[in-house]
Amino acid sequence: MRSLPAAAVAASLLVACSNTPPPHWAEGGARLVVGEALWKTGEESVVQILPDGKVTADGRLLMTVDAAGRVYDADNEPVAVVLPDGNIAGLNDSHLGRIGVSNAAPPGGGPAWLTVLPNGQVTHYEPDGERSFDGTWQGCDGPKLRTCTLVSHLYTLERVSRTANPDMFIGIGFGVGI
Repeated sequence: MRSLPAAAVAASLLVACSNTPPPHWAEGGARLVVGEALWKTGEESVVQILPDGKVTADGRLLMTVDAAGRVYDADNEPVAVVLPDGNIAGLNDSHLGRIGVSNAAPPGGGPAWLTVLPNGQVTHYEPDGERSFDGTWQGCDGPKLRTCTLVSHLYTLERVSRTANPDMFIGIGFGVGI
């Protein structure tokens, strides 16, 4: 899995320390279909989307996603909103990447860094073109696929930020812990 450029990690730090809601928070953004799904990652973690939109990783609450494209942290505070064009707006008007139905690009733009295929398979793409398999989603069929892509993207951002500085947990607004 690719590492984010230092600027993107720094932006994640700023996002985690901020409390200004994402733009368009009140009205929401792109419509999402929220329903039960389960992702067994390549790192043997289990990520679940529960019917109420709560997202857990190995039983730990990470975030909540709603049908209006809003993402809340584990404390139910605003974190991000998926805009109708697929861009993900974060706190302080930061850019957290972009999603389509089945692909996602990291903050700062560029090509897709992951896809979620209709069969649930998650694939990551390195800048040099190398691909890596990252487990499989179950229950992400039809219109739920975009929601699973969003969760895969945000969870990948969390993992990348954790890897970039293992002494600090960044997590795109999911909290900072030292």
